Amino acid sequence: MLNHFKSLLDNCFPEEPAGDNDNLSHRAAAALMVEIATIDEHFDDRELNTLAVELQRQFELPQEGIERLIERAREHSENSTSLYDFTRHINDSFTVPEKFELLVGMWRIAYADGSLDKYEEYMIRKVSELIHLAHGDFIRAKQQARG
Repeated sequence: MLNHFKSLLDNCFPEEPAGDNDNLSHRAAAALMVEIATIDEHFDDRELNTLAVELQRQFELPQEGIERLIERAREHSENSTSLYDFTRHINDSFTVPEKFELLVGMWRIAYADGSLDKYEEYMIRKVSELIHLAHGDFIRAKQQARG
Protein backbone atom coordinates (compact mmCIF):
# COMPACT_ATOMS: atom_id res chain seq x y z
CA MET A 1 0.00 0.00 0.00
CA LEU A 2 2.79 2.41 0.94
CA ASN A 3 4.63 1.56 -2.27
CA HIS A 4 1.49 2.39 -4.23
CA PHE A 5 1.34 5.91 -2.73
CA LYS A 6 5.05 6.41 -3.30
CA SER A 7 4.70 5.46 -6.97
CA LEU A 8 1.79 7.90 -7.35
CA LEU A 9 3.93 10.73 -5.96
CA ASP A 10 6.93 9.74 -8.04
CA ASN A 11 4.78 9.82 -11.18
CA CYS A 12 4.15 13.53 -10.59
CA PHE A 13 7.81 14.14 -11.43
CA PRO A 14 9.05 11.42 -13.76
CA GLU A 15 12.80 11.16 -14.19
CA GLU A 16 14.27 12.96 -17.17
CA PRO A 17 17.07 11.76 -19.41
CA ALA A 18 20.60 12.53 -18.24
CA GLY A 19 21.85 15.91 -19.35
CA ASP A 20 18.50 17.65 -19.03
CA ASN A 21 18.82 21.28 -17.86
CA ASP A 22 16.35 21.17 -15.01
CA ASN A 23 15.79 18.91 -12.05
CA LEU A 24 12.97 17.93 -9.74
CA SER A 25 13.52 20.76 -7.27
CA HIS A 26 13.61 23.34 -10.07
CA ARG A 27 10.38 21.96 -11.49
CA ALA A 28 8.77 21.93 -8.07
CA ALA A 29 9.77 25.56 -7.44
CA ALA A 30 8.58 26.57 -10.90
CA ALA A 31 5.27 24.76 -10.36
CA LEU A 32 4.72 26.65 -7.11
CA MET A 33 5.40 29.91 -8.94
CA VAL A 34 2.97 28.88 -11.68
CA GLU A 35 0.36 28.19 -8.98
CA ILE A 36 0.70 31.82 -7.84
CA ALA A 37 0.51 33.14 -11.39
CA THR A 38 -2.62 31.15 -12.20
CA ILE A 39 -4.56 31.05 -8.93
CA ASP A 40 -6.51 34.20 -9.81
CA GLU A 41 -7.41 32.50 -13.12
CA HIS A 42 -5.62 35.21 -15.09
CA PHE A 43 -2.09 34.41 -16.29
CA ASP A 44 -1.00 37.52 -18.18
CA ASP A 45 2.26 38.47 -19.89
CA ARG A 46 3.52 40.45 -16.89
CA GLU A 47 3.21 37.39 -14.66
CA LEU A 48 4.81 35.16 -17.29
CA ASN A 49 7.72 37.58 -17.73
CA THR A 50 8.20 37.87 -13.97
CA LEU A 51 8.08 34.09 -13.68
CA ALA A 52 10.83 33.76 -16.32
CA VAL A 53 12.95 36.46 -14.62
CA GLU A 54 12.60 34.76 -11.23
CA LEU A 55 13.53 31.35 -12.62
CA GLN A 56 16.57 32.88 -14.31
CA ARG A 57 17.55 34.73 -11.12
CA GLN A 58 17.21 31.68 -8.92
CA PHE A 59 18.49 28.91 -11.17
CA GLU A 60 20.65 30.66 -13.82
CA LEU A 61 19.28 28.61 -16.70
CA PRO A 62 19.56 29.43 -20.40
CA GLN A 63 16.44 30.92 -22.02
CA GLU A 64 15.41 27.66 -23.71
CA GLY A 65 15.80 25.87 -20.37
CA ILE A 66 13.51 28.39 -18.72
CA GLU A 67 10.86 28.01 -21.41
CA ARG A 68 10.96 24.21 -21.08
CA LEU A 69 10.87 24.47 -17.28
CA ILE A 70 7.80 26.74 -17.39
CA GLU A 71 6.05 24.38 -19.79
CA ARG A 72 6.72 21.36 -17.57
CA ALA A 73 5.80 23.29 -14.43
CA ARG A 74 2.44 24.28 -15.95
CA GLU A 75 1.73 20.64 -16.81
CA HIS A 76 2.66 19.47 -13.31
CA SER A 77 0.63 22.27 -11.74
CA GLU A 78 -2.47 21.35 -13.77
CA ASN A 79 -2.14 17.65 -12.90
CA SER A 80 -1.33 18.04 -9.22
CA THR A 81 -3.89 17.54 -6.49
CA SER A 82 -1.92 19.13 -3.65
CA LEU A 83 0.96 21.44 -2.84
CA TYR A 84 2.70 18.55 -1.10
CA ASP A 85 3.80 17.20 -4.49
CA PHE A 86 5.93 20.32 -4.85
CA THR A 87 6.86 21.31 -1.30
CA ARG A 88 8.27 17.84 -0.61
CA HIS A 89 10.97 18.42 -3.23
CA ILE A 90 11.66 21.92 -1.91
CA ASN A 91 12.07 20.66 1.65
CA ASP A 92 14.32 17.83 0.49
CA SER A 93 16.72 19.98 -1.51
CA PHE A 94 16.52 23.72 -0.72
CA THR A 95 18.41 25.51 2.02
CA VAL A 96 16.58 28.09 4.16
CA PRO A 97 18.01 31.00 2.08
CA GLU A 98 16.88 29.25 -1.13
CA LYS A 99 13.40 28.76 0.32
CA PHE A 100 13.33 32.45 1.22
CA GLU A 101 14.32 33.42 -2.34
CA LEU A 102 11.55 31.17 -3.67
CA LEU A 103 9.07 33.02 -1.48
CA VAL A 104 10.37 36.41 -2.70
CA GLY A 105 9.90 35.19 -6.27
CA MET A 106 6.36 34.07 -5.54
CA TRP A 107 5.54 37.51 -4.09
CA ARG A 108 7.05 39.23 -7.16
CA ILE A 109 4.83 37.13 -9.41
CA ALA A 110 1.80 37.95 -7.28
CA TYR A 111 2.55 41.68 -7.57
CA ALA A 112 3.44 41.53 -11.29
CA ASP A 113 -0.06 42.27 -12.58
CA GLY A 114 -0.45 45.31 -10.33
CA SER A 115 -2.89 43.79 -7.87
CA LEU A 116 -2.50 41.31 -5.05
CA ASP A 117 -5.33 38.82 -5.06
CA LYS A 118 -6.41 37.35 -1.72
CA TYR A 119 -5.93 33.85 -3.12
CA GLU A 120 -2.36 34.66 -4.15
CA GLU A 121 -1.56 35.82 -0.62
CA TYR A 122 -3.25 32.77 0.89
CA MET A 123 -1.28 30.43 -1.39
CA ILE A 124 2.04 32.08 -0.56
CA ARG A 125 1.27 31.88 3.15
CA LYS A 126 0.39 28.18 2.79
CA VAL A 127 3.59 27.43 0.86
CA SER A 128 5.59 29.35 3.46
CA GLU A 129 4.18 27.11 6.16
CA LEU A 130 4.69 23.92 4.15
CA ILE A 131 8.35 24.71 3.46
CA HIS A 132 8.86 25.49 7.15
CA LEU A 133 9.69 29.19 6.96
CA ALA A 134 9.01 31.43 9.93
CA HIS A 135 6.21 33.98 9.76
CA GLY A 136 8.85 36.71 9.94
CA ASP A 137 10.41 35.36 6.73
CA PHE A 138 6.97 35.42 5.09
CA ILE A 139 6.61 39.13 5.96
CA ARG A 140 10.22 39.98 5.08
CA ALA A 141 9.89 38.27 1.67
CA LYS A 142 6.68 40.22 0.98
CA GLN A 143 8.37 43.52 1.85
CA GLN A 144 11.44 42.70 -0.22
CA ALA A 145 9.31 41.84 -3.26
CA ARG A 146 7.27 45.01 -2.92
CA GLY A 147 10.33 47.22 -2.54
